[in-house]
Amino acid sequence: MQAIILAAGMGRRLGELTQNNTKCMISVNKVTLIDRMLTQLSRLDLSRVVIVVGYKGAELKSFIGMRYDRQLKIEYVENPIYDKTNNIYSLALAKEQLQEDDTLLIESDLIVEDSLFDLILNDEHPNIALVAKYQTWMDGTMVCINDDLNIVNFVPKKAFKYDDTDHYYKTVNIYKFSKSFSRNKYVPFLEAYSKALGNNEYYEQVLRVITFLDNTDLKALPIGERKWYEIDDIQDLDIAETIFASKEQMMERYNKRYGGHWRFPKLLDYCYLVNPYFPTKRMKDEIRANFDTLLTQYPSGMYVNSLLAAKYVNVRQDYIVVGNGAAELIKSLMENTKGNVGVVYPTFEEYPNRSCDGENKIVAYIPEAEDFSYCADDLKSFFADKNLSMLLLINPDNPSGNFIPKADVIQLAEWCKEKHIRLVVDESFVDFSDDFRNNSLYDNDILDNNHNLIVVKSISKSYGVPGLRLGFLASADTDLIQRMKKDVAIWNINSFAEFYMQIFGKYTMDYDAACRKFISERCRFRERLEKVPFIRVLPSQANYFLIEITEKYTSTQLTQILLEKYDILVKDGKSKKSLQNRNFIRIAIRDSKDNDKLVDALMEL
Repeated sequence: MQAIILAAGMGRRLGELTQNNTKCMISVNKVTLIDRMLTQLSRLDLSRVVIVVGYKGAELKSFIGMRYDRQLKIEYVENPIYDKTNNIYSLALAKEQLQEDDTLLIESDLIVEDSLFDLILNDEHPNIALVAKYQTWMDGTMVCINDDLNIVNFVPKKAFKYDDTDHYYKTVNIYKFSKSFSRNKYVPFLEAYSKALGNNEYYEQVLRVITFLDNTDLKALPIGERKWYEIDDIQDLDIAETIFASKEQMMERYNKRYGGHWRFPKLLDYCYLVNPYFPTKRMKDEIRANFDTLLTQYPSGMYVNSLLAAKYVNVRQDYIVVGNGAAELIKSLMENTKGNVGVVYPTFEEYPNRSCDGENKIVAYIPEAEDFSYCADDLKSFFADKNLSMLLLINPDNPSGNFIPKADVIQLAEWCKEKHIRLVVDESFVDFSDDFRNNSLYDNDILDNNHNLIVVKSISKSYGVPGLRLGFLASADTDLIQRMKKDVAIWNINSFAEFYMQIFGKYTMDYDAACRKFISERCRFRERLEKVPFIRVLPSQANYFLIEITEKYTSTQLTQILLEKYDILVKDGKSKKSLQNRNFIRIAIRDSKDNDKLVDALMEL
């Protein structure tokens, strides 16, 4: 068995990174692609490695040098017209070598886990293409396979159809060809194809022609959950460095992205907090049916969108301002707040982080209870002698899940009014509480009676639409509302978010059903979690649990293991102030299927 590596391309899409070296000399986490690949190949029983070079070929040969001479016999093939041809020509230049032995054909811009080479070499079939089930990040050649894992069609970019993606597999660009297959099928067709259509093509096109014949013997070998990535541009490089990071660095790399985890389809995200049961398929279908119009039309300004938001939560239009997510409104509110702010820790850090004077104006209250529980009277007692301009209440609280009943919050608002304190209540998670239909403060009478009360709601959380970036802030202090409306951009939300608000009323019964279903799943999930012997689950009225690790692991160790071994991302409590010296994680509550995966992983550990 030999290996042929195609490394002649220019890698233009990587910009500055390939100005002075070829693509396979790019480093992923401080190891070049070519070094990683040659190290992997050196562990195999190979007769030789043939590298087809072109762009910056001399630099690549010099870089490799003689470092692998003891493990590998390396030969080179030159493609002098790499800038005028595609990889079909590079492979044609190595056609003699291709016919001399069974071959692993590999593209040089890949990063793969070691097990992929064992997988393909240990398979009994002589002619194999490694394939991965289609995911949205994948580009290039796709294949269709039958029940016997025969490749029945290669699908080039021009023939790609999004309606057919359920049936597509992406070629990983690692192939195993027998000497017989190369001699009797691939090379003859390669020569004929190049003669007829030229050299500015891809070698997979030859395989596509071959698959039209009967008895091609070319099998697909799905790689399952094994890790791999193809690096064509700087975003690919960033994602690859995240997927293949060390367990110590992996969590940091995911966290600094602040979302965008849809680029990692195998990841189970237990950090970001959304309703797993809403929106419904029917609602998504309605948005999808209007996609073209929404994509190509401007959204409305604040006048229309505040009208839609007022209808959404049933308050007066002049009481509400719409934000590009609650984060935009929090920024506007906190950066224009003067004086001391009372905060319950641990908390959602966005509020104190946005205070214009930083930590000097934060008055921190840390509950003494083991489960971080507290009530309205606790807040009154602690802040009674503090000089506050604002008191912040996250209700249910994040990350503890503590919940203060509505009647008690109203009493707290009245207490704050007497002390000339502005009470900010973030009720982004209130619809996950047991009596959710009666717990919201979005009520004209409540707001009228408490002009010092500000109610914030992130629509991302309980409504399950974080991609829309939509949030509300309401208050009977209309001067504040008007200032904030002027503070945000004229078009601060997009047409999709606007349309979502417009149609939501038709789906309120579905939303109520989703919330009830969620509450039932939270109860079931907690019962399963409580059987895990090394954790303590705190009670919660939100869509997450704060969990203490009581033995066996630190919170950091557990988050690293879950991510590295199970592709499960949970929140390490050490990132929260007042939890740095404690052993807590926070986990979202997802649907029953995902939740069982997490419990199974914990039980296995």
